[in-house]
Amino acid sequence: MVNAGTYWIWQQLATNDALPDEALPTVTEALCSTSLAPYGVDRQGEERRTKALADALPALLRRVTRPGLRRQLLQQADHQQLAELAAQGIVVAADLPAILRTHRPTPGLVIGLARHPDQVEAAIGLLPGMHDTDLENVVTHWDPNRYPHRPDTEPAPPLPPVLFDAVLEHALTPLARLLADPHHEGWKVAQRADLGLPNVFGEGAPWRILATCPDRWHDLVEHPTLGSAIQHLLLDQAEAEARRNRMIASSGSSLIQDTDDGPGEQPEPKPALDLALLRACLPALCLPEMADLPKPSVSARHRLHQIADRVRCNPRLLDMAATQLQATTDTCVRRGHLLSPLRNDDREHRAVAIAEDLALLSTNPAHLAKACALLATLEQPAVVSTPPGPRLARITAGTDLLSPVRLLEHHYQHRRVAALTELAANPHTPGTAVTDTLPALHPLELAWIAHQNDIPDWLHTAAAALAPADDNEAVLRLLTDEELDRHPDPAAVLQSWLDAPESEGFWSRRDVYSAVLDSRHHTLHHLRQLPAYELLTRNEPALALPHLLAHCGSQSKRWKALFEALDNGPTDEEFTFGELLDSIHDPAPARGGSSTAKAQA
Repeated sequence: MVNAGTYWIWQQLATNDALPDEALPTVTEALCSTSLAPYGVDRQGEERRTKALADALPALLRRVTRPGLRRQLLQQADHQQLAELAAQGIVVAADLPAILRTHRPTPGLVIGLARHPDQVEAAIGLLPGMHDTDLENVVTHWDPNRYPHRPDTEPAPPLPPVLFDAVLEHALTPLARLLADPHHEGWKVAQRADLGLPNVFGEGAPWRILATCPDRWHDLVEHPTLGSAIQHLLLDQAEAEARRNRMIASSGSSLIQDTDDGPGEQPEPKPALDLALLRACLPALCLPEMADLPKPSVSARHRLHQIADRVRCNPRLLDMAATQLQATTDTCVRRGHLLSPLRNDDREHRAVAIAEDLALLSTNPAHLAKACALLATLEQPAVVSTPPGPRLARITAGTDLLSPVRLLEHHYQHRRVAALTELAANPHTPGTAVTDTLPALHPLELAWIAHQNDIPDWLHTAAAALAPADDNEAVLRLLTDEELDRHPDPAAVLQSWLDAPESEGFWSRRDVYSAVLDSRHHTLHHLRQLPAYELLTRNEPALALPHLLAHCGSQSKRWKALFEALDNGPTDEEFTFGELLDSIHDPAPARGGSSTAKAQA
């Protein structure tokens, strides 16, 4: 056991050039011995020992050559220390067997070894088995001064090409193997909610590694084993990544004040993939690996959507691969029976997505007409408007944010009609198939078409003929008090809101409760139907006080019953204010309050 207060002495001795070699075993043992106290491990002593060992480690490892002592020191070091010592050339490839007994290989250790040309092969030997995010860090953490750049530091040496090639190969090999074996369990697309490539590709590290070398993409797409994986990644990610970067750059530049002459016209950005690269990626465009997957009703739909997303990112593909796209689209529709009636819970989302994808890709008039008919089978949206609060009313004053058409867009309820307009824009879609769908639309969907400027004139005319003269008539609304003033029986209107079945989904219960409480037309009859907590805890209690005073009066038993009912707060959402008032007749606690009352209920 070493005294915790003497660790600094051993650290000073270890770093002293005059220390003889014969003392190295003793110094090493002292700095590697756990600090103990009568009650066990001395935590403060261990902190001192660890710091002393970290300060002495470079000097000791430069001098210690005996395998046993060196192994003891290496096993005491942490990951960061090993990485720094490897970068300094103190830890070398010969030390790896000792290190790997107790430490896993880290990006820092790989980088530290690869700083020295004679250690690059040893660094590459650590890559197998590393997680793809660790592989990514080998590339992205190569420059220690990347965040932020400091001009007073020496620039990092270039990443050795042989190391980058090895990192890229290890990151992309799982994807390449999966693409070569479509029957691998990773292709269980039926279990995925999204439509990307299989889940085994981790957090996107393969693409982020590939994105760092755009100058090599032309050569890599022809790689004998990784080429297919690289083609898939480029089609899915390259243009989308470039678009995100442009948006970030434009949002940053918009904060810079414009000159007196105004902002200059921005040139059209160059595509991330040039024509030659797009042509080289065409073999992967239509995902041939998904052609024969099981559950075609699922896999064919996923395949079609993935292809459509690639074309949306790279519109030039519509002309470059027209024949290939048309044939694959027809195959997906037929094999997956994509235009058959849908019965699952998410049928609306799936039908709209299929229609959008066919509007982009299909040239088959029969399929496009069936897509229009499929949209007509979907349930109409229930467009609901609630009176805006004072703050929202101030924000929306003078705007159309609360107009019926904008309400349709608010919850993305316009996706069906937007998909129909996309089908109408496809020159291969029969016009009658579109117009035959219009009577099945919600009046506000027809009004939405009439408000669009980029649709064919014939569709605009047909929709305008069916659209309501007043858009407000198609909106389900909770009326304001000013509107209720003009109604012959405002109380009956409030009661109709309370009686509306919750399953209809027109308004949330909270919207109804707030509208009734905020209305000056409510009566005690309305308040008795509301949850007690709405009146007593979540709104102004002034609404309930007059009724409590009138009900309890001068009867002490009722006041005591009220106290017991409210002891723990009326938290039961089904316990109404009327039940609370009724329970006050009896001194027994109400079921919305204490646990005894709830048990009685």
